[in-house]
Amino acid sequence: MKTTDSVQNEFPAIFDGHSRLLILGSMPSEASRAAGFYYMNPRNRFWKVMTEILGEPFETMSAEDKTQALLSHGIALSDVVLTCEIRRSSDASIKNVTYTDIPYLLARSEIEKILLNGGKAHELFLRGFPTLAPLAERLPSTSPANARDSLDNLIEIWKAAILH
Repeated sequence: MKTTDSVQNEFPAIFDGHSRLLILGSMPSEASRAAGFYYMNPRNRFWKVMTEILGEPFETMSAEDKTQALLSHGIALSDVVLTCEIRRSSDASIKNVTYTDIPYLLARSEIEKILLNGGKAHELFLRGFPTLAPLAERLPSTSPANARDSLDNLIEIWKAAILH
């Protein structure tokens, strides 16, 4: 039985020349890959957190509207991993990584800060882009696998990072 699948992240990075903040996950979940957009597992709290912080109804928006709302707030969104082997949606199983071209995004935007959604995204980012470490801040994961942090706690921590 095959324990991992080779997966390519087919989501284009969301960014424009005015983006000032980049949020990076590790690799889209199975639910997100099936739905064709970031953070589409209904148990992932990412869009709930963004709704509370930015005051936009992300949870009811289309992918296109989510994209435009993020950009209107100067927020770029992507993942650290471009391709890897992964078992289902398990970050712990990620191996044989190729990285998203983060320097490309930085060169074409005004990004000054990079927020990493969880420990695996942070670990992979530091491994792939050690010279960019001064821009990076690890935040608690919005994944349903993170049972330590309540939604209120996530909102408080993420809000401080995004608005300051």
